[in-house]
Amino acid sequence: MKDPYALLLEHIGRNINLGPAEEELVTGLFRERSLKPKQFLFQEGEILKSQVFVTSGCLRSYAIDHNGFEHILQFAPEGWWIADMQSLLDQVPGKLNIDAIQASTLLQIGMSDMERLYREIPQLERHFRLLLERSVVTYQNRLLDNLSLSARERYEHFCRAYPTLIRELPQKQVASYIGVTPEFLSRMLRQPASRKG
Repeated sequence: MKDPYALLLEHIGRNINLGPAEEELVTGLFRERSLKPKQFLFQEGEILKSQVFVTSGCLRSYAIDHNGFEHILQFAPEGWWIADMQSLLDQVPGKLNIDAIQASTLLQIGMSDMERLYREIPQLERHFRLLLERSVVTYQNRLLDNLSLSARERYEHFCRAYPTLIRELPQKQVASYIGVTPEFLSRMLRQPASRKG
């Protein structure tokens, strides 16, 4: 297994270059944590105190509606960030749950330490701005997909977005992510895809 701190630095290195002293500062402020399958990182009603980078395994964020149905907003496999952003930024009780789908390891950093990094390594703000921009585009496209695409097309988009997860995730969670019942997804996958044109 790759060193989690090396994975974090590799991730940051895609957008900016850090010197050895800056890398040491970054890795010194993140803390490693392990989660067992189905263990919560964060539950609805709590206040999220730290940013989270997944270094192995997979987490998911989801909301539960008044009928008890889960609605998965995000999967976070290795190399992805995950949070309830409103809770984190506004320090208010969260609306999401975040738990581990598989045994997972992650790196966490508190907001005060994150602010310290922004002050001492200003280019880190550029890195996180780029991540945020990509995230907004992803959520926008997902919203448009949910409004305009068929369930099969949404499933195909999911397969492209999470190619390594499609074989590992329970069908129930895939169904929740694309907005259909597990029974509907099962029936749909048994039917051959229709040819266009």
